[in-house]
Amino acid sequence: MLVSIDEGSRQPIYLQLVRQIKEQILVGELRPGDELPSVRDLGDSLGISLHTARSAYQTLAEEGLLRVRLGKKARVAALATEAVTTSLTDEYALRVRELVVDGLLQGWAAEQLHHMLDCEIEAMSERGATLESFSNGKEQT
Repeated sequence: MLVSIDEGSRQPIYLQLVRQIKEQILVGELRPGDELPSVRDLGDSLGISLHTARSAYQTLAEEGLLRVRLGKKARVAALATEAVTTSLTDEYALRVRELVVDGLLQGWAAEQLHHMLDCEIEAMSERGATLESFSNGKEQT
């Protein structure tokens, strides 16, 4: 797992970690069962507090992407179950709504927002994400 911190970003460090780990799961760099560095090792390697590293792992665990057990290293979980995915639908809709509102308030046209979303999906696809296998939060067979 390779992550980095952008000290100049307005995004909190734990959210930077969450985003990067999610991207690595999506593109297959991290697979179900893969072990992540301990909170202490991650904190030491990035020069961040244990609390920050723990917050990132806990956020990913709450979203069903990591399995975290006391005294054990975190592992990438199997793809989210339908129950987890369903419980997060409202949260994701709220996040998308926030981004749309913020973009429109900054003077962006709806077409610009669509284009930005399309570009991000394309970028993930180019990194190797098989987007079809993640539809509805479940791997297709």
